[in-house]
Amino acid sequence: MNTAASDLASLPGGTWPLGGTTVTRFGYGAMQLAGPWVFGPPNDHDGAVAVLREAVSRGITHIDTSETYGPRVVNELIREALHPYAENLFLATKAGGRRDAQGGWPSARRPDELRRQIDDNLETLGVDVLDLVHLRLGDANGPVPERVTEAFETLVDLQRQGVIRNLGVSNATAAQVEEAQSIAPIVSVQNGYNLAVRHDDALIDRLAAEGVAYIPFFPLGGFTPLQSDALSAVATRLGSTPMSVALAWLLQRSPNILLIAGTSSVAHLRENIAGAGLALSEQDVAELNALAR
Repeated sequence: MNTAASDLASLPGGTWPLGGTTVTRFGYGAMQLAGPWVFGPPNDHDGAVAVLREAVSRGITHIDTSETYGPRVVNELIREALHPYAENLFLATKAGGRRDAQGGWPSARRPDELRRQIDDNLETLGVDVLDLVHLRLGDANGPVPERVTEAFETLVDLQRQGVIRNLGVSNATAAQVEEAQSIAPIVSVQNGYNLAVRHDDALIDRLAAEGVAYIPFFPLGGFTPLQSDALSAVATRLGSTPMSVALAWLLQRSPNILLIAGTSSVAHLRENIAGAGLALSEQDVAELNALAR
């Protein structure tokens, strides 16, 4: 089943007011457009450009990126493919990390580092203001690595200067989310979460009540072989794919969940979009919820 462009917004709960801008809950994560290990240029430059243009033509209005993807590569691809940007296109990026010569992801959250990253995002995307910046923190499954105050206040200052519209946090614990919210409003939290990785269940519900979006990444990450088999069984019964079922479950899990499923293939993008229109029954949902147990 192909979901037409207008259908992404017309699906039940198909949009969300992200920072005052209505976006499709089904978005696109651009990380996979860079080379292997998210480092260097893509193997197929023209294919990467085609995927971005296909995403927009299919009605997606929320694209997630980062200057660290490449680095610079993905932002520059987005600019090449989509600039000048449509008025309804919402670009979300990140700050708080960098890439080293070996392709690692060291943190970079000092005020001077963050300001430089914001400048780099503005330059590579070709914009005067960034729609949304997530402050990238640590491993959300581990101990709180540091207080977020100084880093988040730096982004708040840049927001006051008019180069950032909205703020969020990424790879954040619930405690870090609360700390950021005590400093300034956030519109989104971006963490790892899926059918099998459910540590943020309580946080998702709290954020939904507050009108804050939750943006999960790695929708199929961390599955055991048994969980994968169970997911595949549901997908086979529904005549669909495991990825489509996993994405459909996320959309039905809570109205504040926004998807940023990523791919470097136009065909795979279309398959993912089709998953947005997959309706799961109560029995399907109960069976899928059991995967976490």
